Amino acid sequence: MSKQAPQRSLELFRSGFFCAESVLQAIAESQGIQSDLIPKIATGFCSGISRTGGMCGAVSGAIMGINLVAGRNSPAESIEVSYTLTQELISRFEKQHGSVNCRQLMGCDLATEAGQRYFMENHLMERCLQYAGDATGMAVSIIAEFNSRNT
Repeated sequence: MSKQAPQRSLELFRSGFFCAESVLQAIAESQGIQSDLIPKIATGFCSGISRTGGMCGAVSGAIMGINLVAGRNSPAESIEVSYTLTQELISRFEKQHGSVNCRQLMGCDLATEAGQRYFMENHLMERCLQYAGDATGMAVSIIAEFNSRNT
């Protein structure tokens, strides 16, 4: 299952969805979760949170995917599982790629025409695809580890 989800996120990305949308959709599918809110809830997280240079959209999508399983439904529930799994994802991604920040990962500012041109001219979409596949795989692995400890 975990090898299929990263491949699925790449299919979705190549079909026209963006990073956070693709990652969230692939994780949701891997968990048997369907909702009309997915992937639309992830759209504003794409391109480093709407081209603000913030967190990588693939990482944001993976965090949302993890929280489909580990998030809470009421204030009475603990945040600790969600936070622990999210921290693990961020740690793994940073260890592999050096950052979770879109601007740092891309080396350009996607909010500017010059940055978008640099992105296109340097074929940085390939890097985004790598990040999407990696974030999806990491999230699905973290979910599987969590589920195996709790069954």
